[in-house]
Amino acid sequence: MDHQTHNDHEDAHEDFGGLRADLHLTRSAITRRTALRAAASLGALSWLGCSTPTDASDDPSNNGTCRKIPSETAGPFPGDGSNGPNVLSQTGVVRSDIRSSFAGLSGSANGVLLNVALTIVSSTTCSPLANRAVYLWHADILGRYSLYSTGVTNQNYLRGVQETDSNGRLNFITIFPGCYDGRWPHIHFEVYPSLAAAANVANKIATSQIALPKSACDVVYATTGYAASVSSLSRVSLTTDNVFSDGASLELATVTGDVSAGMTATLSVAV
Repeated sequence: MDHQTHNDHEDAHEDFGGLRADLHLTRSAITRRTALRAAASLGALSWLGCSTPTDASDDPSNNGTCRKIPSETAGPFPGDGSNGPNVLSQTGVVRSDIRSSFAGLSGSANGVLLNVALTIVSSTTCSPLANRAVYLWHADILGRYSLYSTGVTNQNYLRGVQETDSNGRLNFITIFPGCYDGRWPHIHFEVYPSLAAAANVANKIATSQIALPKSACDVVYATTGYAASVSSLSRVSLTTDNVFSDGASLELATVTGDVSAGMTATLSVAV
């Protein structure tokens, strides 16, 4: 499990218009400006999917299917209503750029720019799944989780929901998470059958985590603000991590880019 100090979240403000109130907004109105800003700084995205969505049997390793993403713990700081705070009930949660707090809270998370580019596909056909929703969250540069950890109980940054396009693709603009004691650097996410269904955690169809490769972590953690992550990373590995130790091949993102222009973490997720 994730190890952080669980504080009271009395300072968190809820807007019960919630995700449902976001549904009247078009996806372009919500994400176009942030997506364009990300494209300008990160360049063209490199998307991953199953090798042959129309004929997966051409890949002998698939045997006609894409391997389903492993189910992992949401951890103690999901912010989805299953353990205290619920950002899914807050207006504005549907967004691409998740670096700032929203719904009446202020403050932003600093760190190396990271674009998380996911492709959601069917585990039976490998075909891309349009109009699915992903709720994504992770720790900040100091390893703290908004709404829960000491010092950030009055923040809800690094949390957001996005809907897949016709090719099963979506992206979040965020920062490279820090590493804290006891866990390999990672990003949490939940998959929902639709954007409307993402208003209730009971509707989720997958819960998993994205592992970040050591080479990328070493590069990012050498930059200003990540000093504590260097020490924490030295005491953990993918093989000793309590989530990824049973195998992380389906959860290990491909990371490209650099710290000056920003990094892109890419992963294909079969559900």
